[in-house]
Amino acid sequence: MYSNFMEHGIEYAKQAVKEDDTGNYSKAFQLYMNALEYFQAQLKYEKNQQIEKTIRERCLGYLKRAEEIRAVLDNGGSVPASNGDASVAAQPKSSPKPKDGGGKDKEDPEKAKLKAGLDSVIIREKPNVKWSDVAGLENAKLALQEAVILPVKFPQFFTGKRKPWRAFLLYGPPGTGKSYLAKAVATEADSTFFSVSSSDLVSKWMGESEKLVSNLFQMARDSAPSIIFVDEIDSLCGQRGEGNESEASRRIKTELLVQMQGVGSDDHKVLVLAATNTPYALDQAIRRRFDKRIYIPLPDLKARQHMFKVHLGDTPHNLTESDFEKLAQKTEGFSGSDISVCVKDVLFEPVRKIQDAEYFMKSSDGMWVPCEPKQRGAVKTTLQELDAQDLASKVLLPPITRADFDKVLARQKPTVSKADLEVHERFTMEFGEEG
Repeated sequence: MYSNFMEHGIEYAKQAVKEDDTGNYSKAFQLYMNALEYFQAQLKYEKNQQIEKTIRERCLGYLKRAEEIRAVLDNGGSVPASNGDASVAAQPKSSPKPKDGGGKDKEDPEKAKLKAGLDSVIIREKPNVKWSDVAGLENAKLALQEAVILPVKFPQFFTGKRKPWRAFLLYGPPGTGKSYLAKAVATEADSTFFSVSSSDLVSKWMGESEKLVSNLFQMARDSAPSIIFVDEIDSLCGQRGEGNESEASRRIKTELLVQMQGVGSDDHKVLVLAATNTPYALDQAIRRRFDKRIYIPLPDLKARQHMFKVHLGDTPHNLTESDFEKLAQKTEGFSGSDISVCVKDVLFEPVRKIQDAEYFMKSSDGMWVPCEPKQRGAVKTTLQELDAQDLASKVLLPPITRADFDKVLARQKPTVSKADLEVHERFTMEFGEEG
């Protein structure tokens, strides 16, 4: 079946060139995009390196010409006819020039607008999430260090056939730390970090998404070494051929396939990092573009214990190491997000105690703390009454206790089901590797 991809691609390309020569540029653009899709499908199976190189060169020419036509048509300008031979499908056409009133080169205003929009997704400040903040996931961290840190610090290691990984897919249940891990990469790597949510990309730039994808990769190349992080990539790259798939969606996926293939360019300093909660929803061609597909599972016992400590931070508490270990044991099946929500809830328990307290006593340093009625020095009063006496600033929150955690955990349940885990474990056996 795949042998037909090349034939279809050539046929579409010939038709595109013919329409291009006759001035039917709108139709030519669509035919160029159809040709690109078939050539990309052929690349998935092509074993002959020389043929593969030829296909990539053709794709580069067709993509360039399609972008030139699209840029001018979108601006309402005219595309001058080119003098190419319509029978030679592999030959890219001359570039159409927008009318700008002069002969000087100017940046396409549409392209400038898209680049301005992309500026908002560039993280210029470090997120300040270190490797040590990420609990567990040692294999994932090691692989990302190989791909991001080492090529920048020790470029001499990556010569000849030894090339750094170019594309990572992080998948797993919601709340397991995929985006958090990406932030750690941004912190540790001396690279420009582009962060894009594909769902926001589609909704905000409907009709222009494929051009935005092209500009995103070009900016990443211009800013290399760089990292492109695409969150929720499944919402951008679902299975092709689905009933609800739009023409715009197909063009976006074709553009992303071409860009991730790195057609005709040296992209070894651009890393694509993507995250998804539903790996099976990804288009197969997109999935194959990722060199590494790493499963980010629920945190294990030690990771959960570490997470409780990290989320508590320097908040006053009286928990022992044994308490943290027991909390980790009680939260089997919890995601990192579940633990974060739990701790956040627990942090409010001292405030609730203060609000509900009916008796307070003075501590040795003159601060008011809630107490039991029979405690020595107990005074019957409330937080509101102390506030009325301008004593609110003298009220001290009690430290967090193990009982506070037990109270919150009694009403909290994990958000990841066993069925969800089975889906990800099955995907890992078929296509991925453990993180």
